[in-house]
Amino acid sequence: MSAVRKRTWRQRWLRIAFGAFALVVAVLLVRYARGIDWPAVAAALAGLDTTTVSRVAALAVLSFLTYGSYDLVARRYTGHHLSTRRVLGIGMTAYAFALCVGAAIGSAGFRLRMYARSGLGIGTISRIIGFSVAGNWLGYGTLAGVLFASGAVSPPAQWSFGSGWLRATGVVMLALVVAYLAACVAWHGRVVHVRGHHLRMPSVGLGALQVALATFNWSLMATMLFFLLGTAHPWPLVAGTLLLAAVASAMVHLPAGIGVMEAVFIAVLAAGVPDARILAALLAWRALYYVAPLVLATAFYLGFEARGRRSA
Repeated sequence: MSAVRKRTWRQRWLRIAFGAFALVVAVLLVRYARGIDWPAVAAALAGLDTTTVSRVAALAVLSFLTYGSYDLVARRYTGHHLSTRRVLGIGMTAYAFALCVGAAIGSAGFRLRMYARSGLGIGTISRIIGFSVAGNWLGYGTLAGVLFASGAVSPPAQWSFGSGWLRATGVVMLALVVAYLAACVAWHGRVVHVRGHHLRMPSVGLGALQVALATFNWSLMATMLFFLLGTAHPWPLVAGTLLLAAVASAMVHLPAGIGVMEAVFIAVLAAGVPDARILAALLAWRALYYVAPLVLATAFYLGFEARGRRSA
């Protein structure tokens, strides 16, 4: 079979798998939406205390600062000299848009536009984007690997794979992170060619910082939901559920994972928390972590464009 035919068959099977997964998600959404007591959801939202909301808002700020720090590490990696203030602003703005409209437009598109307006070349910008995106998923793999491999979270019974597969996936994730850090030691400074992309390996110190920041950021997101859910479930289970939901949302490609995250959280956590409380927690989380930052990021971006190119 020719390479072109193999690629065509692979793409066809990927489309079929995506369609099947989307169908499963749609069935879950319809199934659970019919049984939700929506007035109870409103009551649960009203019942959130000020202390919890303030605590989660503070964690949201810390999370955005942590994500913006990916770009500060990338500044060291690429050697450009933009100011810390500008780099943080670009990184956090890109994150706010990525959460709501997707990584391709948010993380990549806004970084490309704003860094180019700040005077960086396309090669440097591409390395920043690649470094930040890779770091985010390396952090995901570290936290998910620990939680999945330890058995802290189990997939819902109606899912097609069981706990054994999830544990094995966790082990593979951890192995990939270790392999990346080992490559940083062995190939520091060398250019690695991957499917037409040219990647220069960072030092092991930068690689470890890259992984640590992203792992911390995913942990902060889980902690926000842990507080909003009222600590009804242990933190590792809440964190593991968030990580499962993140992958499900990425596969379905819905803006902000709307509906997908709700379906996963209800499927995994419904045994210990009323559905209304879960939905209320996720709605509050979206308001504090998606909507409010998006409003601020939009204002920052409009101001950035209005000022035009200015030396950092």
